[in-house]
Amino acid sequence: MIVALIAACEIGFWVLLAAGLSVRYLLRMPRTGLALLLCEPLLEVVLLVATALDLKNGAEPNWTHGLAALYIGYTVGHGHRTVKWLDGHAAHRLGGAPKPIGPPRYGMARARYEGRVWLGTLVGAVVATVLLQLAIWYVDDPSRVTSLESWRYVAWRAAGIHGLVALSYLIWPRKAPAGESEMRPEEETVRR
Repeated sequence: MIVALIAACEIGFWVLLAAGLSVRYLLRMPRTGLALLLCEPLLEVVLLVATALDLKNGAEPNWTHGLAALYIGYTVGHGHRTVKWLDGHAAHRLGGAPKPIGPPRYGMARARYEGRVWLGTLVGAVVATVLLQLAIWYVDDPSRVTSLESWRYVAWRAAGIHGLVALSYLIWPRKAPAGESEMRPEEETVRR
């Protein structure tokens, strides 16, 4: 049941996102589109409540409950950035706005960008860990919570690997090709 609900929440995320952006830019109803986009966190609340009810009704804690915690953590850590990125592209393609500025490609600017993205992963790991710990306390039976405990390590392993990748941009910054600046053209204009 929980796996199906995670899949439904993921599908619902994209459906709400497409509906919100379509209403916002194609139908030219920005407030209604924003209201649809703001409904997206409700999907995570539904998943959280369903997972808690499943555990309350005596379900054996297993990998599905851990996956639900990681999904909610990922959404909290990266959902806003994903929606903002897609909104910028929809505004450009459907609303006539200028093309959104992409991430920096070289040097320390790229390292700072990767560090900020990693912070989203770190937030996701913290949220997942808190939810998993609450579930462990809720079940209150050490013999039944080993799968939930293992998911905490999955969250932190993912955050650690992502942190190493982000750190690699700091240690070995990518150099711009000869004649090309490390900053994006838009940043050079702002700095002048």
